[in-house]
Amino acid sequence: MDPFAGDPSDPASALEDSDDAAPAEPLTQAERQDVVDDLADLEVYEALLAPRGVRGLVVDCDDCRVSHYFGWDLLRANLRHLVEVGESRIHEPAFDPDPADYVTWEYARGYVDGIQDAVDEGDLPPFEDDPESDGR
Repeated sequence: MDPFAGDPSDPASALEDSDDAAPAEPLTQAERQDVVDDLADLEVYEALLAPRGVRGLVVDCDDCRVSHYFGWDLLRANLRHLVEVGESRIHEPAFDPDPADYVTWEYARGYVDGIQDAVDEGDLPPFEDDPESDGR
């Protein structure tokens, strides 16, 4: 027996019955490639930002108008799920995240671009392990 049956303010009323829910539309090839590209970018962001104390990325959700804080592993799992299933997982706000530990996609992208520019200008050594490098 559902105590909220018929109640228009029932918080579960917006949820569809999983048995009746239409299967997710598959991603288009372009959408799928965008997510695969995001996964590749995520690897670079984590490699460069995690050692600096960044725990993941923050995403402003258009659906619920709340910022979602994703650790690297959770975001990677969500993106892989999106590629495999074609829809995002249900999301909830993280438990008491410290916003200072997370950056936006745009910040991460800009940080990587800045590092790449410094490498291109010779201000930093290349990303790959160079056996002749002095370790800087």
